[in-house]
Amino acid sequence: MKGASVMELERISPLTGEVVSRVQAMQLADIPPLVASAERAFATWSRLGPNARRMTLMAAADRLQARQDELVDAMVLETGATKGWATLNVNLGVNTLREAASLTTQVGGEVIPSDKPGVLSMALREPVGVILGIAPWNAPVILGVRAVAVALACGNSVILKASEICPRTHGLIIEALQEAGFPEGAVSVVNNVPEDAGDIVGALIDHPGVKRINFTGSTAVGRIVARRAAEHLKPCLLELGGKAPLLVLEDADLDEAVKAVSFGAYLNQGQICMSTERLIVVDAVADALAEKLKTKVESMAVGDPRHGAAPLGAVVDMKTVERVNGLIEDALELGAELRAGGPADSVLMPATLIDGVTSRMKLYREESFGPVLSMIRAKDEADAIAIANDSEYGLSAAVFTRDTARGLNVARQIRSGICHVNGATVSDEPQAPFGGVGSSGYGRFGGRAGIDSFTELRWVTVATEPANYPI
Repeated sequence: MKGASVMELERISPLTGEVVSRVQAMQLADIPPLVASAERAFATWSRLGPNARRMTLMAAADRLQARQDELVDAMVLETGATKGWATLNVNLGVNTLREAASLTTQVGGEVIPSDKPGVLSMALREPVGVILGIAPWNAPVILGVRAVAVALACGNSVILKASEICPRTHGLIIEALQEAGFPEGAVSVVNNVPEDAGDIVGALIDHPGVKRINFTGSTAVGRIVARRAAEHLKPCLLELGGKAPLLVLEDADLDEAVKAVSFGAYLNQGQICMSTERLIVVDAVADALAEKLKTKVESMAVGDPRHGAAPLGAVVDMKTVERVNGLIEDALELGAELRAGGPADSVLMPATLIDGVTSRMKLYREESFGPVLSMIRAKDEADAIAIANDSEYGLSAAVFTRDTARGLNVARQIRSGICHVNGATVSDEPQAPFGGVGSSGYGRFGGRAGIDSFTELRWVTVATEPANYPI
C-alpha cells in the first residue's frame, strides 16, 4: 500500500558503503489507513474456502521462486550474505509457502462430549483478524515468509514490518505474494527509517485492528514488543536470541561432529538464532576434537560474496565487528586459547575458534551473533548437560553420541525448544514446531503448531431439544 508520506529509507551496503536500496518510509499517519485496508481484506479472505486459499498460497510460492535471482541479489547487497545462503533462503521460503498451503484444510476443530442431553458441543478454530509480523534481516526470505505464511493460510490478513537493513528483500516477498492474487490489503509491508522504528511498531501494536503479533529478533527488542502488546492483552509469538550448545560425548563420531559444528557455527557468519555458539566437549575427546576442528576452521575462507564462492561472506555492519572483537579479546585476556581466526578490521570476519572458554568470560553467556565459536570443556556427561543449561537462552541444541538412546536421554535433559541428536543446531523445516524457552521466547511457528498460534479456539454449542433451567 502506498503511504501518504514522502520520506525515504536508504540501505547502505556493508560491503561498499554505497546506497543499494531505497524505499518509501511510512510515518504514523500512514498506519490507520493501512490497518483499515487489512481489515477490509480480512473480511474477504477469511470467508474464502480452504482450497481457494491453498491455490493462492501455491501461486505465491511460484511467484517467489520466479523472483529468485532478484531476491538473491538484494540479500547479497543489503546484508552481505553469500549467494549460497541467499539461495537457501529463497528455497526454504518457497517450501514454507507450500507447506502453509497444505494446512488450509487442517484448520479444524473437534466435537466435545456434553453432559447436557441434546447438545452438540464443539471446539472450533477461527482466524483472528489482522496479524502484525515483524521479521529480521539475518534470514530475510525465510523469516519474512514465515511471518506471514501460516497466518494467511488460517484466513488472517498480515502486515509485514520489514527490517530497515533489508527493505528491498522484504519488499520483493510482498510483491510476489500480491502478484499471486490475494485480496488488496490482505498482505502488505511497512518500511520506516530507523529513528522511527519504535513509534511505528508501537502504533501498529496499539491499533485496535491489529489482533496478534509475531516477532523474530533480539531478546531485548522482543521484551519491548511483549510489554507493549501486554498493555492491550494482545497475544505474541516471540522467537528471540539464542546461545545454542552442541554437546560432544566421549563415544561421538568426531568427524561427523566437526561437520555439524562448522556448519552450525559459521553458516551466514554465525548470524542465525540457532547458530552453534557453545561447543561443549567432554575432556576425554576434547583435544582430538579441537585439532580436527582447527583444521576445518582454518580451511574456511572468507570473501566478498559478490565475487567468488567463499563459504563466509560479510557480517552485517562494523558494529558487529566491534562487538565480536570485544568478546574475543575479553576471552583471550582471561586465559582462553585462540585456535583459529581472531579479531578483524572489516566486515569480512574470519571463522574464529576459541578453546578453554569459562564462565568468567563474556563469550560464555552473551550471544555473539558472529563467526566465533566457544569451546567449553566438561568433565563428563552430567557436567556437559549442566553447562548447556547454564544459559538464559533455550532455542536450539544438539548432542553427538553413537548411542541413540543415550542421545535421546541427554536431549530430554537440555532446556531448549529444539534439540537434535547427531545433527547440527541449525535446522529448519516448515512442518516442524519452531520456537524456544526462557529468553529465547515463547510460542511456536511451523506446521499444526502454527495453526494454534494464528487462530482463536472457540467453544460453540447447539441445543437440539428444549432445555430445562433451574430458574
